[in-house]
Amino acid sequence: MKNNGPLALAFNALVVLFVLAPLIVVCLVAFTPGISLSVPTSSFSIRWFKAVFAHSDLMQSFRNSLWLGFFSASIATLIAVPGGLAITRFNFKGRDWLNGLFLSPLMIPHLVLGVALLRLFSLIGATGSFIWLVFAHVLVITPYVLRLVIAATVGFDQSCEQAAKSLGASNFTTFRRITLPMILPGITGGWLLAFINSFDEVTMSIFVTAPSTVTLPVRMYMYATESIDPLMAAASALIVCFTLVVMVVIDRLYGLDKILVGGK
Repeated sequence: MKNNGPLALAFNALVVLFVLAPLIVVCLVAFTPGISLSVPTSSFSIRWFKAVFAHSDLMQSFRNSLWLGFFSASIATLIAVPGGLAITRFNFKGRDWLNGLFLSPLMIPHLVLGVALLRLFSLIGATGSFIWLVFAHVLVITPYVLRLVIAATVGFDQSCEQAAKSLGASNFTTFRRITLPMILPGITGGWLLAFINSFDEVTMSIFVTAPSTVTLPVRMYMYATESIDPLMAAASALIVCFTLVVMVVIDRLYGLDKILVGGK
């Protein structure tokens, strides 16, 4: 492939800058010493970061989002791994239907899904329950895990499994010691993507959360509609930093290049 040289490099740099510009501006606004949304020019302050940690509702919502994302992503992974293996390895009646069922939440607008779940929870008396909130998020994020699990298992070389079975290993031992380690980067990437989508979910969560289970994105949305101070900019900057730390840790443990290509 012909290298376009400096022109291609400049174009790529402009694209990256265009994508990152909103995040950079938000992070700069978070350091303003004023009480309005403005980029600091003469001095910087961390007063709004202190205000975030002093805001009890924000901290409680942050904990809610962490636990919600962890449980939702973990349950979605437990569902998606056997589902993905079944879809890719076995030819059974209803396989396409099962695959479509798993992916159907991607085709439904979250606004419609939120209204439907609100109605369902009202009928069964589950409104405000954290367990049912987890169920709602699992419904939305499972397709993300499933797609990466399928990507990791499609074209999977089964000769290693066959060799293990020929040496007397049981199906469970083969899965635990051969299959699972080989598709683990894809599973990890799916879990991470599911966690991020659960943590970031706003539209549906507005309808199914209760005062005791309000997530951080919903809390930030409600606060932003009532105030224009830089508190939300500081909270957003902290989320960006938290995300970067998580990505660095995962890169050190597994390697993001392996995760992004589904373990291949």
